[in-house]
Amino acid sequence: MTRTQRLSLFASIMGTFVVFLDGTVVNVALPAIEEDLGGGLAGQQWVSNGYLLALAALILVGGSLGDVFGERRVFSIGVVGFGLTSLICALAPSIEVLVAGRVLQGVFGALLTPSALAVIVAAFAPAERGAAVGTWTAWSGMAAVLGPFVGGQLIDTASWRWVFAINVPFVVLTLVIVAAAVPQRPRAQARPPVDWPGGALSFLGLAGPTLALIRQPESGWGAMDVFVPGAAGVLFLAIFLAREVRTAHPMLPLGLFRRRNFAAGNGETLAMYAGLSILFFYLVLFLQQVGGFTATEAGLATLPTTLVMFVLSKRAGRLADRFGPRWFLGFGPLLAAAGLLALLRVGADVDYVTEVLPALLIFSLGLTATVAPLTATVLSDAEENQAGIASGVNNAIARVGGLLGVAALGAVIAAQFSGALRAEIDPATLSPAGRAAVQRAEDRVLVRADVTGLERDEAAAVARATEAASVEAFHTGMAISAALVALGGMLGLAFVRNPRRDVPCADCAAGQLTAAPLDAARERTTPVAA
Repeated sequence: MTRTQRLSLFASIMGTFVVFLDGTVVNVALPAIEEDLGGGLAGQQWVSNGYLLALAALILVGGSLGDVFGERRVFSIGVVGFGLTSLICALAPSIEVLVAGRVLQGVFGALLTPSALAVIVAAFAPAERGAAVGTWTAWSGMAAVLGPFVGGQLIDTASWRWVFAINVPFVVLTLVIVAAAVPQRPRAQARPPVDWPGGALSFLGLAGPTLALIRQPESGWGAMDVFVPGAAGVLFLAIFLAREVRTAHPMLPLGLFRRRNFAAGNGETLAMYAGLSILFFYLVLFLQQVGGFTATEAGLATLPTTLVMFVLSKRAGRLADRFGPRWFLGFGPLLAAAGLLALLRVGADVDYVTEVLPALLIFSLGLTATVAPLTATVLSDAEENQAGIASGVNNAIARVGGLLGVAALGAVIAAQFSGALRAEIDPATLSPAGRAAVQRAEDRVLVRADVTGLERDEAAAVARATEAASVEAFHTGMAISAALVALGGMLGLAFVRNPRRDVPCADCAAGQLTAAPLDAARERTTPVAA
């Protein structure tokens, strides 16, 4: 790598590091925030969800602005804004100010994230992008895993406010590197106008379903605060797509989806991230509520996945650059799905070393073979001046896939748990206290029942029933997760094509149709006169 490439990659990693770190570090701080600023459960939810909502709703706009005004400029604005809003959050005197600061963080995160990948596209040739994206992926994953541990240390030794203030040094360092080493791509002579109406429609179209998916676990699918924003969002998305077909300068060029690898890669992204969200959400929940793991132990349980990705992502990207991405995007998810199916061996008395760890290692190898080549394939199939919107589309699909996976499976898991529980034990045969214990278990799902105060035989029966129902529901979730990830792999095998490789041949570069070996072959096949 050249010096410019190294520093451009480092700046992209540093900029997105704070975004991914913030995505997980804040969850650990929520109890301390509530104790200090109040706001109750609703306040805690909006500290987390306000950020997620703004980030998901504006990610397309952020990618489009990077293509119009230049990825370096928009990336820098995103970094500066993220740093300033981090200070607002750190100094917030009330829960309302903190929520507003988190929403603004999401706005600037939506500018920063797609532009960071566009900076990589601008700095690296297509044959080098897989390795570069692999390095970026490894460090981004590390940031997400470090979040809970960094947050816990800051809260224990200082204050929850340092969870936000810690972003500032990263921001300053990133800006110094950008100013010193990241080049600004030459601006086109005729810069297309910004599609502001399209931006507004995409914001409303993505915000509605995102809000519905956030509210669904608490309110249920039939609630008005789920149905109305969800339906309105779908309507706005339909209007957005209809407008983008007609307008001369669309924010989202729908022609991108006529590119085979771009469309297939985003389809695979949707399936993969829906499956991944199910795994990480329900595995941690099961380990704590059924397996008896502490929060720290459950967090550490998924650490092998991050370590494998950190060590091997760059190599996977480099191999995909060399041999083409198709087999990686096909067999990588299938290997990951095999690891998920291995989790069907997990029982109520979880043995991490023999049951969970081997499955996660198999899963991690498949995931590592997939993620960096998948991102690089989607970006490489777009024109360089569309790298921002291509990244924005891929990010938006990944986030919506993750939300959809958890929200949609919630109803399935709850129904499976309830059905399995009532198949194991008939509440009508229990005492009022026993029926109350079963009801409490049904309300929580994937849990060992609280049998305090029950007769010994009844307590044992309720405990066995809830354990068996929890294991069955968990296995259902892992099977669905494996099916979605495998679906992503089948999409990759069926539709992704390896790009044509550039041939380093002087004759080919000059435009000649023949070269010495071809001429020699022709001479050997020319009939010899008698």
